[in-house]
Amino acid sequence: MCGEVNLPAKTVCQTVNGVITYEGQPLCVMMSANAHQYFARNDDGNGLERGRLTSAITKTLYVPPEKDHYTEAEFKKRQAILAQKQKLWDKVWADEVCKPYKRPEHADHWLWNHAFYNADIQTLTYIANLVGAQ
Repeated sequence: MCGEVNLPAKTVCQTVNGVITYEGQPLCVMMSANAHQYFARNDDGNGLERGRLTSAITKTLYVPPEKDHYTEAEFKKRQAILAQKQKLWDKVWADEVCKPYKRPEHADHWLWNHAFYNADIQTLTYIANLVGAQ
């Protein structure tokens, strides 16, 4: 929002009217993808762990985009990865603890909602263990 910014890791920022700020300058809206990817709520002293867990969960479940062309070996490898990821996603879809953290806009597609990125450490640890996130 204020131009290019390069903040050192663990820099403490504030939220003002739903906007993450640093030294009075607006950085991003706290419900944005940038906020979810680069910042973590720390009002309970667990910001580093919260960020680590949400990142590990999303990376574990991430499905790489398709390419235009595959060799036969690449195609088989991708099919195996997709099958593995689908098993993990099936666990998430079926789990009652995970359900409150799905954005409701897409009935057939899971997107983590803002509450997921602000969940307590116990819940995030549970989800990380469910999907085998490190």
